[in-house]
Amino acid sequence: MFTVLGLGSNRAFKGLEPFDLLLRASSLLEPLFSDFELSSVYRTKPMYFENQSDFFNMAVCGNTMLSAHELLSKIHEIEEKLGRNRISEIRNGPRSIDIDIELFGNEEIHFFDKKDPMKNLEVPHPHIAERAFVLIPLLEVLPESAEIHNIEFLKNSLAKIGNQGAELWKNRQSVRKMLNLK
Repeated sequence: MFTVLGLGSNRAFKGLEPFDLLLRASSLLEPLFSDFELSSVYRTKPMYFENQSDFFNMAVCGNTMLSAHELLSKIHEIEEKLGRNRISEIRNGPRSIDIDIELFGNEEIHFFDKKDPMKNLEVPHPHIAERAFVLIPLLEVLPESAEIHNIEFLKNSLAKIGNQGAELWKNRQSVRKMLNLK
């Protein structure tokens, strides 16, 4: 299934700065996909909870054989490995790494488990249309051949909200080179 993930970081973990954490997360995600691609990295101001450091954001995409919930489980393992502690963090606050499933093909998933919120999954991400830090890298990495039904909606959403101050930090060729991707 063609999938797009959004990645963000604004807090160091074990000597790795936010940009380095994005690179590490990307390298851990790559084996889960074929045709793995990644976007440039953007520096963005925080939203919702503004009293925190700027975020570094990017998107990765590719085809996965995993189900959405299997992928979510792998994402949680990677986040935990890179210092994310959902129990102690402030909602929309600082975090070492955040990985969201933005698109999972054209599937719409609305799964909520009151007993185990770690299994909760909503795709497309419910706030995708209001977040330039998601839309800019997502649209950059989305291949022309992707058969995503809501591409025009995503493009129109970005046109409506503008870039919200997102600044290019590292272009995708530089990021690919740092990860030794061809």
